[in-house]
Amino acid sequence: MDPNTDTPPWGPATPGISVSLWFDDQAEQAWELYSSLFPGAELQSIDRYGPDEMGPEGQVRSMGFTLMGLGFMAINGGPLYRFTPAISLVVPCDTQDEIDRLWEGLLADGGRESQCGWLEDRFGLSWQIVPRRLGEWIGHPDPEAAQRATQAMLQMVKLDIAALEAAVAGT
Repeated sequence: MDPNTDTPPWGPATPGISVSLWFDDQAEQAWELYSSLFPGAELQSIDRYGPDEMGPEGQVRSMGFTLMGLGFMAINGGPLYRFTPAISLVVPCDTQDEIDRLWEGLLADGGRESQCGWLEDRFGLSWQIVPRRLGEWIGHPDPEAAQRATQAMLQMVKLDIAALEAAVAGT
């Protein structure tokens, strides 16, 4: 699809369910950040305000994109609604380097850390940056290993793969 089309991305960017993100007026800046952090991000469509429309001429009205194969539609809808931590995007990571890179990138320019791998980016969107094996560790068949992993996780802000593995092993 031509990203400069005038056709708004009202349909899903990918087959199946897509996520709709409501921004005040930062949809394009969010896309720029997210596409810089997630390899293979794809802009699918973009619709800009024209003359004499509700928003400033040339500003993004809506856009469709994919991150890690998941479809998103972002709109600049004004300040009526805000993101809350009740909804977050979970990103499974294979390495500590990947966790560190995404963590720092999503916190850049005003994001806020939370705990247990959660953070809020500068746009207010909540993310969980977690090891891909986290569910395996905290759901370990050995209840003591699972408890150690869970307790270790609860003490962390950014998750540390080596420390979680050590907790599961009991070392």
